[in-house]
Amino acid sequence: MFKEATLWSIFYIGIAVAFGMWVWSSYGSEFGTEYFAAYLVEKSLSVDNLFVFVIILTQFAVPSIYHQRVLLIGVMLALVLRAIFIAVGAAALAAFSFTFVIFGAILIWTGVGLFRHWDEDPDPSENFIVKRIRKRMATVDEYHGTKLFIRQNGKRFATPMFLVMISIGATDLLFALDSIPATFGVTSEAFLVFAANAFALLGLRALYFLLKGLLDKLIYLSLGLSIILIFIGIKLVLTFVHEIYTEVPKIPTLWSLAVIALILVVSTVASLIKSKQDPEAKAHAGRITASHHEDDKPTK
Repeated sequence: MFKEATLWSIFYIGIAVAFGMWVWSSYGSEFGTEYFAAYLVEKSLSVDNLFVFVIILTQFAVPSIYHQRVLLIGVMLALVLRAIFIAVGAAALAAFSFTFVIFGAILIWTGVGLFRHWDEDPDPSENFIVKRIRKRMATVDEYHGTKLFIRQNGKRFATPMFLVMISIGATDLLFALDSIPATFGVTSEAFLVFAANAFALLGLRALYFLLKGLLDKLIYLSLGLSIILIFIGIKLVLTFVHEIYTEVPKIPTLWSLAVIALILVVSTVASLIKSKQDPEAKAHAGRITASHHEDDKPTK
């Protein structure tokens, strides 16, 4: 499985890079740089997405034989949701330049939240939709293959697989809300945004089987991603302000690419050093808001 995942990961990264070189040669260095910056953002966010997938698969105790199917459905849902968000985002940016500020505010808020809670993990059981389903629908604790529903004694029950799919879908939705504004922060071309998303997501399943043993070592990845989101959010706000006050500088795409790459390299190297110094240290997916369990704690 590891060898196969390695080959598929190389293949998907290869076609993504080849596509970027085609964009560069056909449409110039500006569009080429924008594509590679967008792809780098999406690829880094997809690794954080993997963290959450791992948490969902673990907390719902999904049998390993079903992991590929769950990941495949997760990737398909993500592609559909992101295509919708890209279309809406492109239309909004074309119609209202103030959308840059809205997108920027979303990214800054998300980045600050993730920065504050980078060393925590989200709890799928806290998901609003999952909690409502558990209250309104009868469920069983055992998996019945990949069936979402079963009938017992004439009554319909939801299986844990149904809750897994709901959690995966909700995760895809939340990541789409973050990743699409982030990608529009480095390019306003909807085609490049979708291409970067598609290439990053297509390799997600292979990346899971390649990195699942290494994910715990990327201790500071969530912290690095929080800084990237804040940086791109500021870039989007400056883009809007520049249209009104031209003396306010815009952040060039090449600078954005360099900053994003530098943050990823530093966070990865720091993570590997930390994991070597402290083998017990584990990476976390991070969360945007405090856990409900923390909110319930009495204040002193």
